[in-house]
Amino acid sequence: MLKTGILIMIGLGALFGSETLQVGDPAPEFNLPGDDGKMHRLSDYRGQTVVVYFYPKDDSPGCTREACSFRNSFSEFEKLGVAVLGISYDDRESHIAFKEKHNLPFTLLSDMDKSASTAYGTKGLFMASRKTFIVDDEGKIVKIYPEVSVSEHAETILADLVALK
Repeated sequence: MLKTGILIMIGLGALFGSETLQVGDPAPEFNLPGDDGKMHRLSDYRGQTVVVYFYPKDDSPGCTREACSFRNSFSEFEKLGVAVLGISYDDRESHIAFKEKHNLPFTLLSDMDKSASTAYGTKGLFMASRKTFIVDDEGKIVKIYPEVSVSEHAETILADLVALK
């Protein structure tokens, strides 16, 4: 009976992704289509700090509050030279509509094959879990936010970015 329980736990871990990334680890590379029609690799942003935030669903109440929080603070991210990338399982058309509806000035990436979510430990059965990473200019993870307040998330990140500089 114990062996069955262990197998189930291993199976669920494989299904929902790994939670093993730590501060100081190299951030996993991804190559995902953006709302702009281009492919985006994390390595394209080398030399720049990047906020990589995973969220469940375009235009849902919590995700909208989170995205608008980033929008409202976006000029501060720009002043710091920080790129913001939002990642969900939604397709490009959904991202375009979400961006237009809420006037979002940052890039949204489609992780429809769940490869990035798996690599970052945010993979869920139907949608990515909400989790954010700050990746430094050398591609290392410098901060992980496993729990997020959607209304205050961008402000928290900005305060941490200033403290990291």
